[in-house]
Amino acid sequence: MNLLTHMRKPSLWMKTFTAALLTLFMLTSTIQAASAAADGSTGQPTELNAENAAAFLEEFFASESAKPQYTGASVVIVKDGQVVAQKGYGYADQAKETAVDPASTVFRIASVSKTFTAVAIMQLVEQGKISLQDDFRKYVANLSFDNPFDKPVTIEHLLTHTTGFEIRDPQAGDIHNDLDKVVEIEDYVRANMPPVVREPGSSYMYDNFGSLLLGLIVQEVSGMPYKTYMESKVFQPLGMGNSGFLLEGALKDNLAVGYDAAGQPIDLYTLTPTVMPHGGMLSTAEDIGKFMIAFLNGGAAGANRLLSENAVGQMEQYRSSIHPLLPDTTYGFEAPFQLPGAGSSSRIITKGGDLPGFSSYLFLIPEQNTGVFLTYNKTSVLRNLFYPQFIEKFFPQYAAPAALEPFEPQSAGELGKFDGYYADLRLSSLVSSLNKEDAGGLVISDAYIGPRPLQQVDENLFVDQLSKQFTAFKLDGNGNVLYMKEPYLNPFSYAEKGVQPAGFADVNASHPYGKYILALQSLGYYPNDATEEFMPEQPLTRGEFVQDMLVMSNLKGSSSTELAFADLEGHPAAAFIQMAHELGMVKGGSSGLFEPDRVITRQEAAVMLWRLYSLQYSPELFSGVKLGGDTSAWAVQAVQMMVALGIHGPEVQADSGGAVDFLSKQALSRQEEAAIAYSLFTQPTDQIVAELMKQQTGEAAEAAEGTEGAEGVEEQEAEAAEASEAM
Repeated sequence: MNLLTHMRKPSLWMKTFTAALLTLFMLTSTIQAASAAADGSTGQPTELNAENAAAFLEEFFASESAKPQYTGASVVIVKDGQVVAQKGYGYADQAKETAVDPASTVFRIASVSKTFTAVAIMQLVEQGKISLQDDFRKYVANLSFDNPFDKPVTIEHLLTHTTGFEIRDPQAGDIHNDLDKVVEIEDYVRANMPPVVREPGSSYMYDNFGSLLLGLIVQEVSGMPYKTYMESKVFQPLGMGNSGFLLEGALKDNLAVGYDAAGQPIDLYTLTPTVMPHGGMLSTAEDIGKFMIAFLNGGAAGANRLLSENAVGQMEQYRSSIHPLLPDTTYGFEAPFQLPGAGSSSRIITKGGDLPGFSSYLFLIPEQNTGVFLTYNKTSVLRNLFYPQFIEKFFPQYAAPAALEPFEPQSAGELGKFDGYYADLRLSSLVSSLNKEDAGGLVISDAYIGPRPLQQVDENLFVDQLSKQFTAFKLDGNGNVLYMKEPYLNPFSYAEKGVQPAGFADVNASHPYGKYILALQSLGYYPNDATEEFMPEQPLTRGEFVQDMLVMSNLKGSSSTELAFADLEGHPAAAFIQMAHELGMVKGGSSGLFEPDRVITRQEAAVMLWRLYSLQYSPELFSGVKLGGDTSAWAVQAVQMMVALGIHGPEVQADSGGAVDFLSKQALSRQEEAAIAYSLFTQPTDQIVAELMKQQTGEAAEAAEGTEGAEGVEEQEAEAAEASEAM
């Protein structure tokens, strides 16, 4: 479901600075899944029967790759109307050694809830109470929001995640420990309704809020609370007696304990709104098995019927796609993990879900009358390992390379239209750059994977030569590139191409910092007006730097009314500084002041960023960097990191002896901040770190995986009280 919960040990700048941490967890999961997936080769399929399914599950869950990825797991496999396998593995509660029971152990199935909300909508469509092409506001009274386009947001747009809404993911406060707090769906919607910022139907962006609105529509149209509707019209007809939305009774008693990625238990939490149509469903593997059997049986469940065959057929059909080989969504489902080069994604429908300590994956192959549901209580990539191995074992034809007609790649000149910067619609700090090579072809790069070539294989379709997965583009009627979908990086959204930067009156492409400033202008962080002055050498204040870094990372200011520093009251950057304090990016000293209007030095900016990186990397990792010039003792490790990772502009140079002067005590200028931000967007940090680790001893590499770096910074700051206050 991609919700922020606990601020557990943040890692890199972009991974930390976002209210959608689990979006990036899924992003990382997808990258790892590509590595673990089949290489495109296909063998003979193994018959999916009870014996073979049981053998596969036992082998998979006992494997060295899978065992670290789950504390407890529950799985059900159905085929031809029967349960082929249903098994629990590991612990629902490790401390009590409570084994997982697929019939009774309850899991938070998170965004798999969306599939059930879609079922409810389709039931109402069948009854003639809803039309998929209607403006959704027809069913929600007096709901106002900005929509500058002459096209309404329809029920179909909500179902297919093509609303054009501004991203409005659940926030940290929407997951909390106050089990007595009650927030109604309608109240939450009215308090958080987003504007429409892209033409409805024009782009795909995984949209939690859209699915929340669907739940509200179910409630309004049916005349009964959403929870009551789901119980009476969905769960009861299917015999799903261990499913619901409220953490009470048997659902609470049998709920598995959630565990974080390190295997530490997460305190019991609840959600806002209290009944969450887009991610709050509680269920068991056995109950989801009942749903899969009915769905694959054309909607029939014994004497009961969940949906008509026609409605089921509509839900199986992809409605959103950037290219036939890269489908996005159906009504209630989404495309599976893309296997390298595979061309059969449109014949499989899936739904994944994530909440803190819980992940699930539901996938159906209708033409094989087969369904699989996996759920587990640990933040991990277990499903990303499971899916490709299951497909390769039983249905390798769906991992077969796509059958493409011979295609003559476009010339370098024609490929030039793809050049530029692309920002993810859900997570704008996730930036890719594309450049055409002089010899032809395209190179794509980002801060997670680094550069890799794209080979054109069809009109606006390319193959990423690292992952062997597809990348596709959407153009307008005039041939201008609008969007890119690069599932190897993020399968849950398109990325929007930045505008052609106009430059500034005092900064053009030939300016020493033009590369950085114009890139950020293209991405919308600076006004795209050539008549304005940028004032590149103007120093930044501490408040401006903090606000800029958070804004560029999709993070809003804190809503806390209690400010950490006495001098923030009424300051325009107060909410951002408070959020930075909550993240651990800035700290106060004995004076209780932050001094937001004081000019920030380069070493102060470095330490603010290091406080986040230090939770991922040991300071010893960067200790080999030789520094010249004058850097305060409390900032040495931070400056070494900035130099090692290349987070700076051309002002930083090494002397003949290899010592680097970071100009630590100088004021940070606007152009230098632009260079830092650009580096954070584009530098392949993980690759740089991997190379540094290779150069060090095994002992140093082991330390780099720990969190000693944070303790090292704390010790240094304790010895420098004045510096701590300055931060």
